[in-house]
Amino acid sequence: MVYTLLSLGDSYTIGEGVLLTETYAYQTVQSLRELGHRFTAPEIIARTGWTTDELAGAIAKVRLLPAYDFVSLLIGVNNQYRGRSCEEYGTQFETLLRQALVFAAEKTGHVFVLSIPDWGVSPFAADRDRSVIAQEIDAFNAMAKRLCEQHQVAFIDITPHSRNVDSTFAADGLHPSEEQYRFWARLLTEKIAQRLSGQ
Repeated sequence: MVYTLLSLGDSYTIGEGVLLTETYAYQTVQSLRELGHRFTAPEIIARTGWTTDELAGAIAKVRLLPAYDFVSLLIGVNNQYRGRSCEEYGTQFETLLRQALVFAAEKTGHVFVLSIPDWGVSPFAADRDRSVIAQEIDAFNAMAKRLCEQHQVAFIDITPHSRNVDSTFAADGLHPSEEQYRFWARLLTEKIAQRLSGQ
């Protein structure tokens, strides 16, 4: 059997500043192939700067497969960056989570949400109040985690790793490097491999 992965998000999903093959979605698929699982290239619906409502609007306009074997979702940093409320994020995020479940044929164990990384630790944020950024991102992630628990969807917390003092960044000084994406991919690969081994 050949499996499919749909990845929904923003710049963190398209891998702004790195090669397409270095994104977490592509690294995940490659790792799963190395484990002996046959996967097509990941389908990615994402763009730099997208907020939750912008991602939802884009999904409504593109032609996608009726269903995918696995779906990942990572969205919200631009809501926080633009100063939009956590409550609004929660409402729109839940809509996207429900859509992700539809794409996964309502298989809750086949949808994975990655937490929002903390861009406040990046060189780009040197002149920002990093403590405020961290607090707001924690609030957004707490909201997403709660909704994931309600819908029985796995929540993969990559935020602590993004705050590691040794974290590396792409040339723009804001987006993660290939190494950071590799860590995310390893966590997602483990989750998907567990599901596949249970089939």
